[in-house]
Amino acid sequence: MPARLPILPGAPLGILGGGQLGRMFTIAARTMGYRVMVLDPDPQSPAGQMADIHLQADYTDHGALKKMAEACAAVTTEFENVPAASLVELSRYTRVAPNAEAVAIVQDRSREKTWLRENGFATAPFALVSHEIELEAGATAAGFPAILKVSRFGYDGKGQIRVNSRQELASAFTELKGVPCVLEGFVQLASEVSVVLARTDSGECSSWPVGENHHINGILDTTRVPASVNQSIQERAQETAMQIAGRLGYVGVMAVEFFVDQGGNLLVNEIAPRPHNSGHYTLDACVTDQFEQQVRALCGLPLGDTRLLSPVVMVNLLGDVWRHGPDWMALLQYPGIKLHLYGKAEARPGRKMGHYNCLAENIDTAAALAEQTRKALGIIPL
Repeated sequence: MPARLPILPGAPLGILGGGQLGRMFTIAARTMGYRVMVLDPDPQSPAGQMADIHLQADYTDHGALKKMAEACAAVTTEFENVPAASLVELSRYTRVAPNAEAVAIVQDRSREKTWLRENGFATAPFALVSHEIELEAGATAAGFPAILKVSRFGYDGKGQIRVNSRQELASAFTELKGVPCVLEGFVQLASEVSVVLARTDSGECSSWPVGENHHINGILDTTRVPASVNQSIQERAQETAMQIAGRLGYVGVMAVEFFVDQGGNLLVNEIAPRPHNSGHYTLDACVTDQFEQQVRALCGLPLGDTRLLSPVVMVNLLGDVWRHGPDWMALLQYPGIKLHLYGKAEARPGRKMGHYNCLAENIDTAAALAEQTRKALGIIPL
């Protein structure tokens, strides 16, 4: 993407997707003086609540896309499943970042895994499975135990099934309706980490400190920064993530999730072409958060400082906490807690309703505060 004149505050920006990531982008953009148009079919979308204009339409609605293209100086996305064709259509008339080609690769697990392998990035063993006749070869390539994941539209543990045998694999493929899948072999995990970074048109790239992640039932539960993994692994993770962004020609904020195995090997798990749940700690613990950085990259501005100002543990708030009504005083009595709620109308089990950051003078104190408050809110103990 060629260098362009920067888009300055006062200009209108567009975002496809009205969830919590779009909401936080909208808040950041409006704080910086931009106007924001959100395209999302949900009349109660969290981002739509904060935007200057909410276009309530499907992402393939040509009239809505035309209106956004004509009104906005630049357009971005808040989730990877926006149709790539819509990004192509928008890019004919206005600046779009990230580009459709990069999004098309990472929104499909089969394409993403193949692209990573072809570009020399290490992953867990995997096989592509799109038909029953490929199950046997897939089992041989990936081994057992393994996880069968749908290639498209799976997230937060949805659309994936753990399998321990060829019989279970066949049953799982049937349960997933025989759609194209990726069969991923297990690795002996030591930890899971992620790198959130931003990249500009000119190739300037800046990452935040590595986050150490803990998941429950496939959904991110906590992110700890600084991570406890050794400095060499952290540096390799940041360098690998920047290489991936460069080869994709990526512009904007993106995240790369990694497995660290028992031998200290770094394996790419997934790429997210957007701000990431594991980067929410940046909202309170860094000089520049990931959403301000998304605005900067989209608008062709210099990237902000990503320094960590405080040790932090981010804790996700799922709809399960709403079963008996959250006890907010159990949380907000601590001055080091920073609460972020997403404005979603309905709390459902497993649905991300918000998060909070625990800030303290050292990471052990932040971790202890996170554990104490998680228990007080009834979140499953670590």
